[in-house]
Amino acid sequence: MIEEPKAEYRSGIGTDVHRIVEGRKLMLGGVYVPYPAGLAGHSDGDVGLHAVIDALLGASGMGDIGTLFPDTDPRWKNIDSKELLYIVKEQLEKKQWEVVNIDLIIHADKPKLEPVKGQIKRCIAGLLGIDFTAVNVKAKTNEGLGDIGTGEAMAATAITLLRKKPKRTL
Repeated sequence: MIEEPKAEYRSGIGTDVHRIVEGRKLMLGGVYVPYPAGLAGHSDGDVGLHAVIDALLGASGMGDIGTLFPDTDPRWKNIDSKELLYIVKEQLEKKQWEVVNIDLIIHADKPKLEPVKGQIKRCIAGLLGIDFTAVNVKAKTNEGLGDIGTGEAMAATAITLLRKKPKRTL
């Protein structure tokens, strides 16, 4: 009797936080959100995608976003974070990892994110080539507390589950 190989599963958590500044577009989860200010950062400052990237890198054992895309490298200056996620997706595929699901929380008191949560979900699923139902996006406020509550910053937290494609042997 030939025994089927078992899949390996790993989870990862990612977080990110950036200050809100004038003169930048607000990008969240790969989606432009109309707002009079955006997020500071070496790249586009997209806290949603940065948290997802860190969760994926952590689950796969490939480090973190700061190691892979250091802010000292001019190649990543003002880069669209969707490009960073695509690079990570390619690395995951090379190592035979597939994304089972992603759960993303965006912490922001302003703007209200309910109108864009579906777009963010579709964007992340599309970038990773996974089913729309495998991505969940939540928006939470800080009830006026701290830098997030006063509208000076935004943050994100993501968790992911990866499955390594089992190798078949004869």
